[in-house]
Amino acid sequence: MQKIWPKVVPLGWLLALMSGCTAQFTPSNPEAEAALVAKVAQDTYQLGPEDALEISVWKEPDLTKQLVVRPDGKITYPLVGEIQASGLTVKQLQDEISKRLAKFVTDANVTVILLKTQYYKIFVTGKVNKPGDFLVGRPTDVMQAISMAGGLTPFASAGSIVVLRHTGGREEVYPFNYNDVSKGRSLEQNRTLLPGDVVVVP
Repeated sequence: MQKIWPKVVPLGWLLALMSGCTAQFTPSNPEAEAALVAKVAQDTYQLGPEDALEISVWKEPDLTKQLVVRPDGKITYPLVGEIQASGLTVKQLQDEISKRLAKFVTDANVTVILLKTQYYKIFVTGKVNKPGDFLVGRPTDVMQAISMAGGLTPFASAGSIVVLRHTGGREEVYPFNYNDVSKGRSLEQNRTLLPGDVVVVP
């Protein structure tokens, strides 16, 4: 993933900062941000109940289905029956359906698309009132995550917050200045959090 935001800082800087240190902006286009979450989550997000999927097989229109993962974590798909989807990534589910379809469809080209994530986990740590992990059911930005964590403590370094993100085997660090964003400045820093993102409040 190519970094296009010039203020992404190296991990070494973050570690140095934390060693010396002892939360509403509403997304302008929530549908687009939901699509972003779904797109990035394809390879890492583990499916759960109520997640919405579209499953299709090339040149087999009767096998194109939109399904919702049931509360028991399973889906029912034509020809192959019940499949345990919960706990699998989109790619793993796609591979499992392809394997099961092999006895019915020659060279089945299966595509699974995550249409909607019912929930995903983000983390807020450091000087907030209720640090921890949070399951969210819709795209959530940094300000909203801090609010979910009970807001900043009086000793928080509000101008030195960072978001940690693992992408393609690499860790990226994005700065977040609470003071600026809360005053309506630098709103681009109030990015939509992706599954597994960690908000660190030094």
